[in-house]
Amino acid sequence: MAAKASPARRARMVRRQQLARGAGGVRRTQPGRPPWLARLTAALGRLARAAVVLGARLRPRHPAQVIALGFGGATLAGTGLLMLPMSKQGEGGATFLEALFTATSSVCVTGLIIVDTPVYWTTFGQVVILVLIQLGGFGVMSFGALLGVLMAGRLGLRARISAAAETKSTGFGDVRTVLLGVLKISLLTETALALVLAARFMAGYGYAPGEALWHGVFHSVSSFNNAGFALYSDNLMGFVSDPFICLPIAAAVIIGGLGFPVLFELARQYRRPIHWSMNTKLVLAGSGVLLAGGTIFLTAAEWTNKATLGALDPGSRVLAGFFQSVITRTAGFNSIDIGQMHPVSWLGMDIMMFIGGGPAGTAGGLKITTFAVLFFILYTEIRGEAAVNIFGKRLSRSVHRQAITVVLLAIALVAGATMALMLMSDAGMERLLFEVVSAFATVGLSTGITAGLPPAGQVILIVLMFVGRLGPVTLASALALRQRPILYEFPKERPLIG
Repeated sequence: MAAKASPARRARMVRRQQLARGAGGVRRTQPGRPPWLARLTAALGRLARAAVVLGARLRPRHPAQVIALGFGGATLAGTGLLMLPMSKQGEGGATFLEALFTATSSVCVTGLIIVDTPVYWTTFGQVVILVLIQLGGFGVMSFGALLGVLMAGRLGLRARISAAAETKSTGFGDVRTVLLGVLKISLLTETALALVLAARFMAGYGYAPGEALWHGVFHSVSSFNNAGFALYSDNLMGFVSDPFICLPIAAAVIIGGLGFPVLFELARQYRRPIHWSMNTKLVLAGSGVLLAGGTIFLTAAEWTNKATLGALDPGSRVLAGFFQSVITRTAGFNSIDIGQMHPVSWLGMDIMMFIGGGPAGTAGGLKITTFAVLFFILYTEIRGEAAVNIFGKRLSRSVHRQAITVVLLAIALVAGATMALMLMSDAGMERLLFEVVSAFATVGLSTGITAGLPPAGQVILIVLMFVGRLGPVTLASALALRQRPILYEFPKERPLIG
């Protein structure tokens, strides 16, 4: 027979139960607090405690691990906020999948959606999306390091390493300068674009000042961060012939897509191109070629298509072709109906989305520099030369391996995801491949089938957006908990190629 508990022990047990359920023996809630809010607060509290425990157990040592956890934490926080009933129009809150998809698309500055942004989300929900876009574009770890600079006046070694990994700084000593420069460029560009768009909305479309400013700010942040979220159900199709809307947005997308290292170098040495680094020269040359080539290709392919460019006047066709060429490589806006474009246009856009913009910026894709390196490797091999030389400089062999690794990992991921979606949907390979590349390259363009995919297919797109924002190699580094240096080498042997 079990021993009877002592009076003191019974008193302690009763006290614990009262503390757990409130002093009066009932669950404690704040006066007037709705039950759903109490349940949600409790769930978020449990999630936060679990995240703390998991983070303590993982003890990330590599900067890439910290960055991955930072993006993951921001995504989970955004998911929780978007699930609040005050974030959604009408009664009730968004489902977990709807909130998770939107939060991931916002933090990863993608722009893919499964619900209509202006119709489904309230103003509070749209503000949450805007904040997530800004955090994702600036970089979660860079944002945290910047707060440390402004509040504490100095950075610890771990914060310096994390910020250097996110901003691609050349050394730990310049992280503070880099972060403050990133903030300055972001705020100046977004503020200037917001004022231009607000003035156009008031003068050309009769918006009230408050509404015009809100629309200007939202689309300015979404443009510079290459997110592609819009406050219109048809995105920017209503402004297809308006150069005062399309051209400023395109300019912000290009600036954000060049990458902060290029912008810094241009600001310092814009009069001395001979001193520009190989990175800056590759990004500028590649961007020019892709913008011009994309404009010519899309305009020619869709010139007679009545559902896209064919119904516009010649000037508007060129404007729309240029705008879509800019957007395809980085952001996710659209001024024409993507779902009505010719399949050959989709394939060309797949290539442009896959390439993306400049490194260490707000653009997605595998970056211009990666494909430029592969091009010069191919050119060198065809010419039979021993070393890869670009703009009078010899390319490091480690860069060869990095470029090949990134491209092969990306191709494998895109191919696998496309085949998986083909098993779940009968939308057609052209459309499914377009959605997959758009998600992985964090572009956000869609042929209109994302919302109709099964939940498992939408989860695949969520994973692609997250991996695409971090980068295949960065994510692989984050998952590698330890490094194993090899202290020996095997003898060389050459297999037959071709």
